[in-house]
Amino acid sequence: MSDDEREEKELDLTSPEVVTKYKSAAEIANKALQLVVSECKPGVKIVDLCEKGDSFIREQTGNMYKNVKKKIERGVAFPTCVSVNNTLCHFSPLASDETVLQEGDMIKIDLGCHIDGFIAVVAHTHVLQDGPVTGRAADVIAAANTAAEVALRLVRPGKKNKDVTEAIQKVAAAHDCKIVEGVLSHQLKQFVIDGNKVVLSVSNPDTRVDDAEFEENEVYAVDIVTSTGDGKPKLLDEKQTTIYKRAVDKNYHLKMKASRFIFSEINQKFPIMPFTARALEEKRARLGLVECVNHELLQPYPVLHEKPGDYVAHIKFTVLLMPNGSDRITSHALQEIQSTKTIDDPEIKAWLALGIKTKKKGGGKKKKGKKGDKAEESTEAEPMDATNGAATQE
Repeated sequence: MSDDEREEKELDLTSPEVVTKYKSAAEIANKALQLVVSECKPGVKIVDLCEKGDSFIREQTGNMYKNVKKKIERGVAFPTCVSVNNTLCHFSPLASDETVLQEGDMIKIDLGCHIDGFIAVVAHTHVLQDGPVTGRAADVIAAANTAAEVALRLVRPGKKNKDVTEAIQKVAAAHDCKIVEGVLSHQLKQFVIDGNKVVLSVSNPDTRVDDAEFEENEVYAVDIVTSTGDGKPKLLDEKQTTIYKRAVDKNYHLKMKASRFIFSEINQKFPIMPFTARALEEKRARLGLVECVNHELLQPYPVLHEKPGDYVAHIKFTVLLMPNGSDRITSHALQEIQSTKTIDDPEIKAWLALGIKTKKKGGGKKKKGKKGDKAEESTEAEPMDATNGAATQE
């Protein structure tokens, strides 16, 4: 076995230390999400919410592994995004942006945390209103949530990525909604937020991915975006893009001084994980980022939109494929939802009736895990009741 293979072998879920780091990152991500949801009020600036989420993650991770000999990288794995109504994702505006939340907004919050490169991501949809969510707004959230619950039960060793793609589309259709095209659920590895094994949200001739089978000890970010529209999002304004990731395999000698300055800052501060342009000097960033993107040194995460009036919901979670079953380590309970649809499809009901934990002979010792236990309790979700279509999480 080569050194590379040995290195890879040691750094998966067979190592209790790796599991602990994933769960610690998840605990912080879940708390950051809880904080941002609690701060969502009419009149609050979106940029302030994004800053609060990121600051909390930096603060909490900064308090961990302080006194170890070898420096452990830790912090934001994906900048906090707050995308409203028909905006799908990646809205994390610059400090000068004045956009505020309004009563009735459907808010998608998306963020990620890592400890030593072991990444936990989460996304959640919340409607800014008192009382239960009803009508089509409820349908689209129920569609995303039920699709996430089905995916949790199908992302398991022995199943294939295309099984999940087909199933989540079927769930969305049962709610008279669409799964949004172009969203990928990626395998996560140390310092890799977009691993090569992926689940496609919608299979179509334009986007093909390799068939893959899930295996024990893998980690996935399962990413579900549903829409009451046609599910084909558009990029309306490139200027809205603020999140980028260094494309580590690309090099180019930049011509502009501003670009070289910004690129050197990115290489120092954000060599691997996605980052927000807010963290860079704003004037220079505006100039410099363009050249970096044009020469593919940075991968942009564009802000995408459905048509005005369409509802879009987003649920993302991180799942560890442990020997004793799937462990969903990031999540957030939904507010009360009264979907207009009920699930009658026997196949969807059968998927939801699947357990998440596998019972092994000999009972398997339950590991003592202090950190992340709270997140774990909610993941012991056994069969889900399919009658109300909107999950039994309250």
